Amino acid sequence: MSKQLNERTVEAEVPERLDRWLADHVEALSRNRVQQLIAQGAVSVNGQVCDRKKELVAAGDRIVFTVPETQPYELTPEDIPLDILYEDDQLLIVNKPAGMVVHPAPGHATGTLVHALLFHCGEQLTGVGGVQRPGIVHRLDKNTTGAIVVAKTEIALHSLQQQIQAKTAQREYLGIVNGAPKAEQGTINQPIGRHPKHRKKMSILPIEAGGRIAITHWKSVERLGNYTLMHFQLETGRTHQIRVHSTHLGLPIIGDPDYGSGKFPGVRLPGQALHAFRLTLSHPISQAVVSAQAPLPQKWEQLLAQLRSRQR
Repeated sequence: MSKQLNERTVEAEVPERLDRWLADHVEALSRNRVQQLIAQGAVSVNGQVCDRKKELVAAGDRIVFTVPETQPYELTPEDIPLDILYEDDQLLIVNKPAGMVVHPAPGHATGTLVHALLFHCGEQLTGVGGVQRPGIVHRLDKNTTGAIVVAKTEIALHSLQQQIQAKTAQREYLGIVNGAPKAEQGTINQPIGRHPKHRKKMSILPIEAGGRIAITHWKSVERLGNYTLMHFQLETGRTHQIRVHSTHLGLPIIGDPDYGSGKFPGVRLPGQALHAFRLTLSHPISQAVVSAQAPLPQKWEQLLAQLRSRQR
């Protein structure tokens, strides 16, 4: 198996663990994957093979590592139940649960939405949008729940992608945030890009530094003491957009492990409290309006009931 040779020079103000530094500065590698490479002797520091993940590296250290080239996934259909909100011969809209990854990626070779779709749709998805992401038009984070549309044909794929790019498809979310906004509604227009230090995170980043335009419209739905149920509507679709923008407002999504505390004020959800509750688009063939609403997960209902009871 061929390998890719990579080299990095550390630029750090203080010494940092080797595994943490690599995971933060090499977007394609998870912390677990870095530790595997170290254990395999695939990482060297200043010309010496390093097999200690806790090895400290500092400014000027030269790190060289080899990574086996990515091999195509053998996508085998998996009989995973799907909560289907809408379906016809061109598309389907699924209510994705928390914990489900949309398409295969390193560390998630099975159990994804794509594997479930291949079982449900059979050969209909063959060749639609490529081998690795058949039918996938957009995505939701692993622990974000709710409505996601999937194309069954190339015509539908191109139409739906164009609608999202042209901002004619409406994607609406509900989120429970920590804190209370001063206004009842507003718009966040702040560019988002890859975090300069933590490469698996996103951040508010100026356009000249690599950020991309990101616009989120929001309004308060229900005030729950120190928490607020909020409605979000995306005008753009950047990675982690609502989570980053909400934190920028000083109102992080509760349970968010990356941009908040990761804690819940009561009933614990399986992921951050963000739910894609409604998706509205034009049908690729008939141009009729298709609107699907994903009911709140049961745990959401329990959490909201608990927060409401505290207000009585």
